[in-house]
Amino acid sequence: MKKVIQSILLYIVSAIGISITLKAGIGVSGFNAMNLSISEWTSIKVGTITFIANLIFLIVYIRLSEKKDFRKFTLMFISILFFGMVINFFLYTIFGTIHIENYLVRVGLFIFGVILAGGTTGIILSLDIIPFPIESLCLRIAELTKLTFSQYRYSVDLFSILLSITISLLYNLQFNIREGTIISFFFLSGIISYTRLKFENYQLKPKTQ
Repeated sequence: MKKVIQSILLYIVSAIGISITLKAGIGVSGFNAMNLSISEWTSIKVGTITFIANLIFLIVYIRLSEKKDFRKFTLMFISILFFGMVINFFLYTIFGTIHIENYLVRVGLFIFGVILAGGTTGIILSLDIIPFPIESLCLRIAELTKLTFSQYRYSVDLFSILLSITISLLYNLQFNIREGTIISFFFLSGIISYTRLKFENYQLKPKTQ
């Protein structure tokens, strides 16, 4: 139960991190750029689109999972639903009236948001109680193939970037692929992998002494 509560709190922190990157307005990670472009196209809030996208990854993950842990799947579903709601709350309510003009401050906020979201995602994965569907699916496919988790996670970002650009071009929307996207593309998956491995090693230390 303790790890469940920890995971839920980490989901909240990660959602706040993503909200910060969105608010910074210098572009966002590939996955969030895709969600933001779809949100602008459909006028559906970005947190809601994020939930739907995560739900698709969750369904595929369930299909590929060897062990059907429905308690875990249920917790993941509840968490991504709550995750999308937290993004909507912070982005549209808490940060909605805040305007940041200074570009360097926006870059700093974005980097902070990436570290916050990526770091907490890595810890959530290492706890393996309520992992994120995207990372869980990438880990599962990596287990079934010869490629690594990072390679699959980068592939998701690349696909998301291409889809975001396509939507922006087709419907004459603003581009959400900017400098922030480049920062995220090269660093987000690395931060997730690094944090996950470090936290796993930290958890193992008491057992090996």
